[in-house]
Amino acid sequence: MRGIQSLNIISKRCYAAARRSGTLVEPLSDPKPSKGAPPPPQNVQVSKLPNGLVIASLENYSPLSSVGVFVKAGSRYETAENQGVSHVLRLAANLTTKGASAFKICRSVEAIGGSLSVTSSRETMVYTADCLRNNLDSLMEFLVNVTTAQEFRPWEVDELAPRVKVDKALAQQCPQIGVIEKLHEAAYKNALSNSLYCPDYMVGRVSPQQLQSFVEDNFTTGRMALVGLGVTHSVLRQVGEGFLSARSGAGAPVAKAVYRGGELRVQNKDDLVHALIASEGAVTGSAEANAFSVLQRILGAGPHVKRGSNITSKLSQGIAKATAQPFDATAFNVSYSDSGLFGLYTIAQAASAGEVIKAAIAQVRGVAEGGTSEADISRAKNQVKAEYLMSMESSESLMEEIGAQALTTGGYQAPDAVLKAIDAVTQSDVVKAAKKFVDGKKTMAASGHLINTPFVDEV
Repeated sequence: MRGIQSLNIISKRCYAAARRSGTLVEPLSDPKPSKGAPPPPQNVQVSKLPNGLVIASLENYSPLSSVGVFVKAGSRYETAENQGVSHVLRLAANLTTKGASAFKICRSVEAIGGSLSVTSSRETMVYTADCLRNNLDSLMEFLVNVTTAQEFRPWEVDELAPRVKVDKALAQQCPQIGVIEKLHEAAYKNALSNSLYCPDYMVGRVSPQQLQSFVEDNFTTGRMALVGLGVTHSVLRQVGEGFLSARSGAGAPVAKAVYRGGELRVQNKDDLVHALIASEGAVTGSAEANAFSVLQRILGAGPHVKRGSNITSKLSQGIAKATAQPFDATAFNVSYSDSGLFGLYTIAQAASAGEVIKAAIAQVRGVAEGGTSEADISRAKNQVKAEYLMSMESSESLMEEIGAQALTTGGYQAPDAVLKAIDAVTQSDVVKAAKKFVDGKKTMAASGHLINTPFVDEV
């Protein structure tokens, strides 16, 4: 999501007009089921333009079409001077652009029964347009507007402050979000230490100039991917060549995340202590990341039955045996483009927090010492594969997967290849991953009544 100065000379109505030569999708002329042979299945098509923009599409013959613009513009790209700018930019996605007012965007999207949304993470920001495929050409006008023709008017930016406060207040009501945010802040010196939420001292102080500068530095074709489901690849490519190419370039230099380890504790009167202790994990897309995913399922990644307990979880079994009481404990695993975190998340009564944390860590030590059977590894690999395949049944998750791969690698790895990579994980790979956690420099975040919660150097 990047630079826009060259758009000043473009007519406000040119976005749709320039597309008259071809349609983005093939209309479904007959809504009734055809008695003939079904259309042949299509594979994901990926191409990369000379300006660095990656185009990925899948024609799935759905009556609903989706197009997403993926940008390397998450909170990790903020600096000390513009902390919180990505949070404000996400909320500013529906504001007036150079091609349309906020009112026009809202009413026009509603008129065609579509939706235009934006999500963000520490690494990416994703703008998504969804509608009936026959109306996608109209909706694309506004998707192009909000991603390439931002115009941050001071009075509209000022009105975002209350929404920023509400976002932060909702996040603060969830202890899990707070602990994960504190874990990243303690774990890294830069980049990934930046919060997903605007800090209190910057609420209402992120200026239009800072927003504009962030867009120009990060919304460039070398850091973007255009992804479509239920669209024609050739014409989707024309969209990238025609409009997104106005922001050619690699963008501002990217700082590599530096892991340091550390500890942050939030003392309050909550009876339940939320604690997360982690070491540096694996880079996304690597073979090591697959090993950590299998290790996560061996230890326990949450119940697989609604309102049930994870009876196959080593963490649950080990903690119940050590404390004679059931407590909530899961393995935590997250991967980024240049780093990752793997650890244990425990929720326990304040009086038992230390005992629970130490019992959980003992289970990882057991795996690191080879205390895992082939049956456990086989079960865990089946869980990883099943969860991956089930997620691909959702168009939202499928687009996210295609976009993430296109943005990171410039290509797409088919599900069969992903499953083979998971099957290739061996027992020694899992033991090596467990040893990396046990021997690595630890990071810890905890909140609650921490009177019996050990410090990171005591576990």
